[in-house]
Amino acid sequence: MNIDNSERLKFRLMDVTDTQALWQIDQDPLVMKFLNGGTPSTKHEVNSVFMPRMQQYRNEALGWGIWQVLNKCNDEYLGWILIRPMAFFTNKPQLNDLEIGWRFFQHTWGNGFATEAAQAIQRAVVSVSVLSGTEVTHISALAVADNLASIAVMKKMGMRFVKSFRHTDPIGDWDAVHYQMSVSQ
Repeated sequence: MNIDNSERLKFRLMDVTDTQALWQIDQDPLVMKFLNGGTPSTKHEVNSVFMPRMQQYRNEALGWGIWQVLNKCNDEYLGWILIRPMAFFTNKPQLNDLEIGWRFFQHTWGNGFATEAAQAIQRAVVSVSVLSGTEVTHISALAVADNLASIAVMKKMGMRFVKSFRHTDPIGDWDAVHYQMSVSQ
């Protein structure tokens, strides 16, 4: 699956050869603040935890995975958008409700790149789901409750607050908020 360029951005589905790019963005403590308190990821963590997890949900045909976001004018790597079924790492993944998330370099914050990229990727993946018969009906996003910038992106996408809850995951537990939107097919 390919995603058409947006007004300012272009996209590429990342794979196991992108370890360096995934590690690079995690080196800024402010980027990592709401993920683990601000500790940069090590290359070992990216290789032994992050990449194997990505490989479990990556599905090129359906557009699931991590999409690198590049500036269309100069190919600058700005960040990435993740898309996968909600609750993927449980015994009941929700194939009709896709989780979307993002991580962008700090110097790109405040320019609307996360919203523009998330909307472009969401539209493309929902369109493919119609053709493939996977029937995506919702897009969801999770964030730490005080991550106001990510919550603002969720709201700009048209998502509404669903609930606050304790998110449990093999890589860490945290107090979270869940936002969601219906998608028309």
